[in-house]
Amino acid sequence: MKELFGTGVALVTPFNEDKSVDFEGLKRLVNFQIDNGVNYLVVLGTTGEPATLTAKEKEQVKDTIIKTNNGRLPLVIGIGGNNTMAVVNEIKTTDLSNFCAILSVSPYYNKPTQEGIYQHFKAVSEASPLPIILYNVPGRTGKNFEPKTVLRLANDFKNIVAVKEAAGDIVQAMRLIQHKPTDFMIISGDDMIALPMVLAGGAGVISVIGQGLPKDFSEMILLGLNGKIKEANKLHYKMLDSIDFIFEECNPSGIKALLNKVNISSQHVRLPLVAASYELQQKINNFVDKY
Repeated sequence: MKELFGTGVALVTPFNEDKSVDFEGLKRLVNFQIDNGVNYLVVLGTTGEPATLTAKEKEQVKDTIIKTNNGRLPLVIGIGGNNTMAVVNEIKTTDLSNFCAILSVSPYYNKPTQEGIYQHFKAVSEASPLPIILYNVPGRTGKNFEPKTVLRLANDFKNIVAVKEAAGDIVQAMRLIQHKPTDFMIISGDDMIALPMVLAGGAGVISVIGQGLPKDFSEMILLGLNGKIKEANKLHYKMLDSIDFIFEECNPSGIKALLNKVNISSQHVRLPLVAASYELQQKINNFVDKY
C-alpha cells in the first residue's frame, strides 16, 4: 500500500449559497490538490459532511471526483458508521473499482466495548474486497480505539492495513508504531501532531489543513519522511496557527473559510453545522494575507 504513504487529504464537499452541492468548486478543489503535491485523496470522509448528503448526492460527489482526478492520484473512500450491518451492506453494494482502500471510522454514539469494536471491524474486514484503514477519532466517537484492539485487528486480518490515528495523543501513537506489524501503517489524523508522528515512524497523514495549504503541508510531510527535520519544522511552525484556527469552532467550517479565502470554494456548510463566525473568518483571512 505505497499509495498511502505521505499526504492524503479528506476532501470537503463544497456547497452553493442555497446549500446545493457546488460541483464546479469540487472540481477546483481536486485539481488544487493534484497541482500542489498531495499524494492521495479521501472521498466522502467525515470532513466531507456525508451525514448531510442524500444517496444521490453522494454518488454525484464520487463521480465528480473520479472524473476530475482521471486516475492521477489514488482514491480512498470513506465507508463507516455505527450500524455494522449497514456498513457491511454499503461495502457490498458500492462500486469500489476506482478506489484503492476504504477508510472506516470507529462506531460513534453507541460507545461499544473494545470487543464490540473488534467484532465490528471483523465484519467489515470479511465484507471488504479492498484494504481497510481503521479510523480512531475519540473526540467525535466518544470511545477510544485502544492500541491493543488496533493491533489485534492488524494481526488477525491481512486486509486491515493501516489506522488513521486521531486521538491527539502522541504517546498512544508511539505505542502503535512500536508494536505494529511490519507492513501496518500508522497514519496521523491530527494535523497538529502529524509531523511528530512521521518523525517517530508514522507513514504520513490524512489531513484537513492539507487541502487548504497543500503545497507546503505535503512538502513538510515528505521532508519528515526523509528525515529532514530542520526543514520540516520550519514549514510546520509556519502553518501552525492555521491548524488551530480551522478547528477552533468546528470541522469543516474552519477549513471551508480558508478555502473561501483562497478562492477555491465557498464557506457554506449544512445544518446542524454553521459557517465560521465573523471573528474566526477574520483570523483566517489575516493568516492567509500574511502567509
